[in-house]
Amino acid sequence: MFGIRYCKFPPTHHVIHFKNGAIKKDGLGLSFFYYAPNSDLAKIPVTSQSVPFVFQELTSDFQEVTVQGNFNYRVTDAKVISESLDFTVNARGSYRSDDPQTLSERLTNLIQARARTLIQKSVLTDVLNSNDALIAHVKSGLELDELFTRLAVTIDDVTVESISATPDMTKALQADAREKLLMQADQAMHERRQTGVEMERKIQEMEMETEISIEQQRTELIDQKVENDKKESDAQAYGLKANLEPLQEVDWRLLMAARGNLESDSLIAMAFRDLADNAEKIGNLNISPELLETLTQKREQLQEHGD
Repeated sequence: MFGIRYCKFPPTHHVIHFKNGAIKKDGLGLSFFYYAPNSDLAKIPVTSQSVPFVFQELTSDFQEVTVQGNFNYRVTDAKVISESLDFTVNARGSYRSDDPQTLSERLTNLIQARARTLIQKSVLTDVLNSNDALIAHVKSGLELDELFTRLAVTIDDVTVESISATPDMTKALQADAREKLLMQADQAMHERRQTGVEMERKIQEMEMETEISIEQQRTELIDQKVENDKKESDAQAYGLKANLEPLQEVDWRLLMAARGNLESDSLIAMAFRDLADNAEKIGNLNISPELLETLTQKREQLQEHGD
């Protein structure tokens, strides 16, 4: 009625009421009446916005990679960004320009430009494993970008979900990696075999050393036994000599008599021996035939019993 209208905005938007080009009202989630013919309303979202991105770049070795991820941003100064982009709305609350929709595209372009400076300096194999390095590089450069500062936004988070090569290059890298893994497996198997051979050699050396030690101990035992036997024989010989030494001066006849088992023929034999030893002292000796016959018969009888 007469150009007077009422508006109400949620608290997730910063509202600026321009009257004749000057700021009349400014704040979050405002509701008020305004005169439409001389008023403009700007609606700027201040909540965190999530934007996915996908772009392709060339590495230093001229290989194409695809970077996929997302970032979160939010407006930090609504007045500053309203000076760079058109956030004004019509009577139905719709934006009059495409600037709000192109904001995410502009930020994506800034992120891609920042990522390009790192990707173009690196070879493919390094880029494929540089998610964290790429994120850190992008974040550190955005805050220094003049356009980023003029837009009055802040990047809360950047996530790189994947960095991938072309399908053909991916297959080639997979084949190369597979060959390397097979070579590593063969090398590991060879090392295990060498380790097994070395362990077997050490075991054989230990067994040989054990056998040598046992033989050495056996030799020492034999030498010790020989030494002990020699000492024992010497001791027995010494004892025997000590026992026989007192008997050297004793007459053998006395020793035989001491045994107490002399028979008559033995006594007669001893008597004849004494006669023979003292023959020069005997003048005449008569032996009767009966005595000789008796001795001879007894000897024959002993031989028969012995047979």
